[in-house]
Amino acid sequence: MKRLPHNTPAAELRCEVCGQMPEPPKGRLTLANVAAMLPIELLVHALVLEVHLPYVAKVLVLTFTATVLVIWVAEPSAARILLRWLHAPALRHRRQLAAAPSLWRARTVLRDQPGSLQRITRALARLDTNILSIHVHPVPGGVLDEFVLSVPGDVGESELLAALHDGGGTGAHAWPTTALAMADGQTGALTLAARIAAAPDELPLAVAELLHARIIPPSDAGTSAADDGTYLKIPTAWQGPIAFSRPGEPFTPAESARAHRLAELAEILSHRREDSPA
Repeated sequence: MKRLPHNTPAAELRCEVCGQMPEPPKGRLTLANVAAMLPIELLVHALVLEVHLPYVAKVLVLTFTATVLVIWVAEPSAARILLRWLHAPALRHRRQLAAAPSLWRARTVLRDQPGSLQRITRALARLDTNILSIHVHPVPGGVLDEFVLSVPGDVGESELLAALHDGGGTGAHAWPTTALAMADGQTGALTLAARIAAAPDELPLAVAELLHARIIPPSDAGTSAADDGTYLKIPTAWQGPIAFSRPGEPFTPAESARAHRLAELAEILSHRREDSPA
């Protein structure tokens, strides 16, 4: 199949699965068909009227000829020539969506000294990026700043990482995210604590949901350990160690602390239920 240029309406709007274009608005489609059919209808009528045929024969010739020319010539020509005009509303909507701000999570390590945060906010501001939330986690060698950013649609991961580096950050990472990232970790931990209070056995699932991590089966816990901060083990006396993995996104000290506190809560509640009379 011939590949279409990237700047054509067909390349922007054609479905990647079925290869079809979206249905254009009825009003525009009607105007395009009228514009294509009218010259053909006039030409056919003018030619047939000049021919001396019975009235019924003229009607049949006009009907058949006009129908064939409209189906084979007019409609395909209108769809091809007026393609951009027919799909202008869909193209405009698509480009507005592409230019709309998107949400990103970003992390970088800064020096724990005055002015560090100001430099990185200035670097992000040069990309017209708006900082929606920020969490600061003390780590060895500085502080780990975690941002939720509203980024222009034409800004990608490489531009974000370059801005974080220019602002003095090291070990920067960025991930696309959703509005759920605006829910702070403390609120999420409290919500899941209420869930564990009702069912302590829900601890592994609750921690996995809190940290957006994957539960590692006990049989794989020994072989999946990593020293890059993406592996977290929570000891429990009643279920044994529970391990979690989040490739490419190291756990912060605050996240580890929240997970351990949830484990302590589940263990306390489990013991109380065992000690309570039946």
